[in-house]
Amino acid sequence: MTEIRVPEMGLVVLVGVTGSGKSYFARKHFLRTQVISSDECRGVVSDDENDQSATGDAFDLLHYIVAKRLRRGLLTVVDATNVQSAARQSLLKIAKDHDVMSVAIVLDVPESVAAERNAARLDRNLPPHVIPRQRRELRRGMRSLAREFRRFHVLTGVAEIDAATVVHEKAWNDRRELTGPFDIVGDVHGCRAELEDLLTDLGYEIDRDAEGLAAGAHHPGGRMAVFVGDLVDRGPDSPGVLRLVMGMVGDGDALCVSGNHEAKLVRALRGRKVRIGHGLAESLEQLSAEPDDFREDALRFMDDLISHYVLDGGDLVVAHAGLKEEYHGRSSGRVRSFALYGDTTGETDEYGLPVRYPWARDYRGKAMVVYGHTPVPEAEWVNNTICIDTGAVFGGKLTALRYPERELVSVPARQVWYEPSRPLDAPSGTTAGGHREDEVLKIEDVLGAQGVETSLMGRVSVREENALAALEVMSRFAVDPRWLVYLPPTMAPAETSALPGYLEHPAEALAAYRDKGIDRVVCEEKHMGSRAVVVVCRDASIAADRFGVHDGTTGAVYTRTGRPFFRDPSRTTEVLDRLRSAIGAAGLWEELDTGWLVIDSELLPWSAKAMDLIRTQYAATGAAARAALPMASDLLARAEERGLDVGGLREHIDRRAANASRFRDAYARYCWTVDGLTGLRLAPFQILAGEGRSWAVARDHDWHMTMAGRLADNDPGGFVQRTESMTADLYSPESEADVTEWWEKLTAAGGEGMVVKPLGPFPDDKRVQPGVKCRGPEYLRIIYGPDYSEPENLDRLRGRSLGRKRSLAMREHALGVEALDRLTAGEPLWRVHQAVFAILALESEPVDPRL
Repeated sequence: MTEIRVPEMGLVVLVGVTGSGKSYFARKHFLRTQVISSDECRGVVSDDENDQSATGDAFDLLHYIVAKRLRRGLLTVVDATNVQSAARQSLLKIAKDHDVMSVAIVLDVPESVAAERNAARLDRNLPPHVIPRQRRELRRGMRSLAREFRRFHVLTGVAEIDAATVVHEKAWNDRRELTGPFDIVGDVHGCRAELEDLLTDLGYEIDRDAEGLAAGAHHPGGRMAVFVGDLVDRGPDSPGVLRLVMGMVGDGDALCVSGNHEAKLVRALRGRKVRIGHGLAESLEQLSAEPDDFREDALRFMDDLISHYVLDGGDLVVAHAGLKEEYHGRSSGRVRSFALYGDTTGETDEYGLPVRYPWARDYRGKAMVVYGHTPVPEAEWVNNTICIDTGAVFGGKLTALRYPERELVSVPARQVWYEPSRPLDAPSGTTAGGHREDEVLKIEDVLGAQGVETSLMGRVSVREENALAALEVMSRFAVDPRWLVYLPPTMAPAETSALPGYLEHPAEALAAYRDKGIDRVVCEEKHMGSRAVVVVCRDASIAADRFGVHDGTTGAVYTRTGRPFFRDPSRTTEVLDRLRSAIGAAGLWEELDTGWLVIDSELLPWSAKAMDLIRTQYAATGAAARAALPMASDLLARAEERGLDVGGLREHIDRRAANASRFRDAYARYCWTVDGLTGLRLAPFQILAGEGRSWAVARDHDWHMTMAGRLADNDPGGFVQRTESMTADLYSPESEADVTEWWEKLTAAGGEGMVVKPLGPFPDDKRVQPGVKCRGPEYLRIIYGPDYSEPENLDRLRGRSLGRKRSLAMREHALGVEALDRLTAGEPLWRVHQAVFAILALESEPVDPRL
């Protein structure tokens, strides 16, 4: 029985004459979707699998499909004759372009067998000269198989073909089954003492041989070390580092990838011609003092090191110089070169060293990439990548990254072991250290079919025209993007009420959640102000360390479209200082174990932000009505006195005048004079996130109300205002009556209304609105106009459609939660902005703004 080993990700080329059994072999050993048949492609482009005139188009289609599958990392099997070397070259090029292995399987059957099988096919009339010609081409083509394929198999005769088995083989770099936890160690460069110090600090126990030399290390907690390469050269004890790491790898306590210095040392030890520089001489001298068997073991160990590892289900990639996303898990000379040496711009810096191409700036992969190669003063995240070579051999530090904790652990170098060609703190021409400014959102991160993936709703797509509108707002008017970490969602109103005189009423708001199987809700006072998102840090050092803001500012206050709330920066500072004081007095910094918070709130009064709108739209309408309608009523009264029949028109005008007066009273309630912070009020209602944790959906709204109330209680000046709320049992008529009475009193006293939010537990199979608003009758005059309450207008408005608004609210809520989750998980800023930008783009969707 012949065992054929094929890669799980790669190209399999079946080779054989017509009638050799390739299609049957493919069906037997591979999934139907993995097999691309030239006959089927010919049928697709011509409706006739035997139409030889369509062969060119058929192979164009075949090559296109093969390329798409290999780009996605899928095993692909080509079912075609492929007997000519020239016919295989196109397939080999596609495999090379996608950095995957190619395997050939030759089915070599006697000519008589092939002829008999073809004769039995009623759908094919094959000329008699075809099979002999293909066999001659097969014989000639087989001579070049060893040059074309890294691995090929020849199955001779029907019996051997039938007895063959196919085994799918994982790539050597595929260790996705290893989930950690890991300790990923940066470039050691012969610093054996520092490596022992670091491993000890990480909790490893050093194993020593009979001579007292470190020959391995293990972690009592089961952690595994991963070395990013460059174990050797420059430092004082490259053999000692190799002995320790070889022992750990041999015992299963560590993994190690190759660095460029190991690759060069291997070539030197094998007698190849290499330039003796960059510390190679020191390694050769140190190894010459070691026993022959150790040198042989070390050579074999370094020669066997692979370019990179894919770990933890594909979420972690370790490579010496980093690795672009399209190379993850791939195998080719190009991939190995990038992993060992990185990419350069082709330029050299003032020290004569190559300028590294900043690939990390453009990285958009899901996997975290940890690497070394180019020393940096401090390890810093750039787009979910991090360089942890902090120049131990040059007098810097030896650094490890704990995964998945994302914690950096370093030990200082004991001395400068090797003078660097470039000072360690000099610009390196690379983003290895990185800055958050480099983590810039690109338009393609939001556009396209991929959309934005969210944990609550899956993929949320954004229309191109909406994205372009959002781009205009974000690029010209938005707050400093480092603070723009969240935008609040829109909110749908309750179902339209059928009660006389009402467009919205608590009965429908409560019923909406009861119908979804929710038991309890919280009803929160809805403030009539302007939505304000507040990002506040405990001090300037937190702002610098966490958000990369070094100008002394400690946060931001911005609108629901991302614009700064105040034109005067000093006003923002005052608001942050008052809120920071309340947070400190309430003890929330310590209790929540964070140095910063993101808070959703309402800033009052409405006029503080919307005075121009009030003057030009609302006040103008009110003033015109108050001037015109009494005059019209007076004229109609005089007409009636003269005996003219005005047909009830005067009563109609009088009602309109009363409505106009109510309209004016409605918006006037939300306008008052503000002088600095005097008269200004901030009403927080949700503590969204802090360091390492998002509470947006992780804590129920009772918790949020409690936290917001504590802020109000700890602001003696009254700037922080309490948001009143009450909990309702949806299956208790008494509780519903209490909520209705509370809402009626609230709205009668000038309040806007309430927001109803579910408390759970949530049904698994139903999507639930994050909140619905229920606004009071008088407030709705501001939205629908002074005369909206006239019966004929109410009847018309009851036909309003809420479907789009509800869908928009759900999508924006999911995106907002996603932004916070990414922020608190420490993901790069562009990933946070991807969700924030999508919310802003969705705001351009055609939805009735009155809803």
